[in-house]
Amino acid sequence: MSIKENLIDTYKTIEESAKKASRNKEDITLIAVSKTKPIEMLEEAYEAGIREFGENKVQELTDKYEKLPKDIHWHMIGHLQTNKVKYIVDKAYLIHSVDSIKLAKEISKEAVKKNVVSNVLIEVNMAEEESKFGVSKDDTLPLIEEIAKLPGIKVRGLMTVAPYVEDAEENRLIFCKIRQLFIDIKEKNIDNVSMDFMSMGMSGDYSVAVEEGATHVRVGTKIFGEREYNI
Repeated sequence: MSIKENLIDTYKTIEESAKKASRNKEDITLIAVSKTKPIEMLEEAYEAGIREFGENKVQELTDKYEKLPKDIHWHMIGHLQTNKVKYIVDKAYLIHSVDSIKLAKEISKEAVKKNVVSNVLIEVNMAEEESKFGVSKDDTLPLIEEIAKLPGIKVRGLMTVAPYVEDAEENRLIFCKIRQLFIDIKEKNIDNVSMDFMSMGMSGDYSVAVEEGATHVRVGTKIFGEREYNI
């Protein structure tokens, strides 16, 4: 199947899942995760209507940013090192992977320098997997309260990377838990925190994520096919 056909299929699944949860499909943003993919494939997705692309590595995001149309929203979804922040703070529409006050302060500093406001999500390690980045559930609110005081940075919501599972249903509880945390934090009405984005769900489980309230799903393999690594 072509990328265009894969996208049609993906949107159909999003629509069906949204319907199940009595949600509007328009409230869900599909991010095409284009890490390791060549420019030609991104151009094909762009031609098919995609304007949201997700990258894991700063270098790849900046390279593609320079080569592709400027109406694209770039999402930094991978772990971000403080020394790389300066390269993307004015290029990433949304940074999904903030998990420390140290990183937030660096984003704030560079955003102020470049006179932009950087929109960020707090990455929560909801599944408590040792191999994953992200703050613990209990540390999420204190971190947000600290970040909220910084200039040039705005917390827009939460992000989580659920475990890789064969059966998407196995991740429903993870998505339920982060949705509850999202609601609890939103109700606190913290200044400079808008809590309107919840980024969760990937190729294997995005349908369940949509049912549980995801506003952004990060889909790569389902759109572009299996990733190819240079060996």
